Amino acid sequence: MQYFDNTINQMEINSLYQQLLKPSDDLLTDIARLDGDILILGVGGKMGPALARLARAAADAAGIKKEVIGVARFSQPGLQKKLEAEGINTYEADLLADDQLQPLPTVKNVLYLAGTKFGTTGKESFTWAMNSYLPGRVAEKFKDSRIVVFSTGNVYPLMPVSSGGASETQSAEPIGEYAQSCLGRERLFQYFSEKNKTPTLVYRLNYANDTTYGVLADIAKAVKEQRPIDLRMGYVNVIWQGEANEMALRALHHCSSPARILNITGPQTSSVRRVAEQFGSLFNIKPIFANEEQSTALLSNAAESYRLFGPQKVSLQQMIELIAGWITTGGATLNRPTHFQEREGKF
Repeated sequence: MQYFDNTINQMEINSLYQQLLKPSDDLLTDIARLDGDILILGVGGKMGPALARLARAAADAAGIKKEVIGVARFSQPGLQKKLEAEGINTYEADLLADDQLQPLPTVKNVLYLAGTKFGTTGKESFTWAMNSYLPGRVAEKFKDSRIVVFSTGNVYPLMPVSSGGASETQSAEPIGEYAQSCLGRERLFQYFSEKNKTPTLVYRLNYANDTTYGVLADIAKAVKEQRPIDLRMGYVNVIWQGEANEMALRALHHCSSPARILNITGPQTSSVRRVAEQFGSLFNIKPIFANEEQSTALLSNAAESYRLFGPQKVSLQQMIELIAGWITTGGATLNRPTHFQEREGKF
């Protein structure tokens, strides 16, 4: 399938994009055998709306009756109405407010996406409240559910580039308060998983990519706008957002007590320099680089997730070509850079 050439237009790119958002046969099989409704806490973030739509589409395509519920503060204008129109039931709630958390419906399947990252520096107390205090309250509220907890590969130390990345057996050594607070999130859910026998899976993700955001979009825009690309974090793992969302839904079948940890990312270590050069070739622009690659990077090994869920469905080359086409034809992007270059943990 051709994702990029000089004559492609936005309608064609959007059509290709929509094809990659359709639920796979594997997901349909797993959603059909999943008992109970699905609740997504933090549905208003970068991945939440697409995750809710995927769950709704999968349940409908599988021909089963299943409620998909999204909870958020809904600070983005129009998002709540749009989700409701698409068959997703919503609750507007500040999860830190216990009088808004406790009335939420109890369901069998919970995906926990709530949290904060950017703006941590200067707002450390709020970061810890969202990322470490709130998980304990949520774990108690939904103690009779199965819970997939979105976390991050930032809890791992920087790994030698030649290592293939940190596996789930690697000890956590978070750098900076954001990553430390995320480890706090994990520990609280782990504690309550054992205390209450709550089936839980800690879903350590880095980095999800869509046409509108992600490491690949960050690199592509820098190349297109001829801004220097910092190579100090010279290697990354990337995964298509739709594929990561599929894995999150399918992971509901792999929750356990004690909580299970699972890395979610692409199968290869990708060179930032090489990715930029590929975008440069598609744009016919020579990338500008700053600094040099270091011997370590934030890298995860996701071999276990591919053992559970099967091989990668959307390749790195497909992602690069689709994002290049999206940007070339003027597709909208989120102004939410990943700051993947950060080595000191300051977000």
